[in-house]
Amino acid sequence: MSKRNVVHVEIPAANVGSAAKFYQDLFGWKLQHVPDMNYTMWEAADGSGGGFPEVSAENPVGQVLVYIDSDDIDADLKKVEQLGGKVLEPKHEIPNMGWFGIFKDPTGNVLALYTSMNPEN
Repeated sequence: MSKRNVVHVEIPAANVGSAAKFYQDLFGWKLQHVPDMNYTMWEAADGSGGGFPEVSAENPVGQVLVYIDSDDIDADLKKVEQLGGKVLEPKHEIPNMGWFGIFKDPTGNVLALYTSMNPEN
């Protein structure tokens, strides 16, 4: 069973490269740019990490997206609805990485679930 840890945090950026450099200079985070997606992944010294997606309708300014570890995204999304939340994105694959789903809690906060293809890493 997953520990339900926070496993990824996305910070929307109007300019992905500039935002990544800002946080690298501020916190010393390691960066890895993914050109095909215009996305930069970041990793803090403790191994936690996330990414900088480009600002869009799906990634608006001010909506930092927190991903929580899940052993069964489909079951968790079903439970979200049973508890009064709303599924915004059903389970999707991130090629060679894992799967995610996005939901809104009853208050209106948006969060995501994530299952890694390589849980040991």
